[in-house]
Amino acid sequence: MLPREELLKGVENRDSVARVIDQAEQAIKTWEVVLTDFLSPPELAEIQRVFNRLTEVQLAAWGGYPQAERQRIAIARSELPLDQSQVSLVAVEIAGNFLFDTASHRDFLGAMLGTGIVREKTGDVIVLGERGAQAIVAPELVEFLSMSLKQVRSVPVKTQQIEITELKVREPKKKELTTVEASLRLDAIASAGFGMSRSKMVDFIDAGDVRVNWKEVTQASSQLKSGDLIAIRSKGRLEVGEIAVTKKERYRVQLTRYM
Repeated sequence: MLPREELLKGVENRDSVARVIDQAEQAIKTWEVVLTDFLSPPELAEIQRVFNRLTEVQLAAWGGYPQAERQRIAIARSELPLDQSQVSLVAVEIAGNFLFDTASHRDFLGAMLGTGIVREKTGDVIVLGERGAQAIVAPELVEFLSMSLKQVRSVPVKTQQIEITELKVREPKKKELTTVEASLRLDAIASAGFGMSRSKMVDFIDAGDVRVNWKEVTQASSQLKSGDLIAIRSKGRLEVGEIAVTKKERYRVQLTRYM
């Protein structure tokens, strides 16, 4: 079977990774496609890193739309055909008149969890302002939510399944910028990209609020490379683009900040 202890060495989300290893072993044994619950971005990134070392199994992740944060993974033996269409999920609409009682992402998610379902069975929630929200969920929840989710805040709602193609996903706001730095240190690049002082960025890093490629990084001197994604809790994300060396041997770095 899979080298469990070797795969789990040094992982941050040990319980989640261990559970997916169990499911991968099931997929190997049964020759069936096995689905995980919805996973957070740090869990997804770590699981994909761990499983990249393996040749016995393959993964396909999908959350309903390309930018989805929370996704499920389909796991299958390498010999079998596998794509994201085999990741089973559905969309529901939570419709109501929120003109006079605005509801946030937390309100909609709280109302859903208040019916008794668990977070692992829910994907992203897309807030539509005064019209309500849409959510991605495991298929087995649709009937239960349509019967149980009747109110969000003070607003009566109707919950029903919709087609995935009906999701109203907004393109993320982004800002392109360029910085020239003496090094590719995390504190230097991130402070330029997020428009804050280097000392403030070091505070965020020391507090464990900064992730690079969804892995927590606590060393301000960590070196970045093209393609790295920096995320700061409540501040958004920053993608490192092309890096060029100037005549004065400094680094010109293209950055994309996602608000």
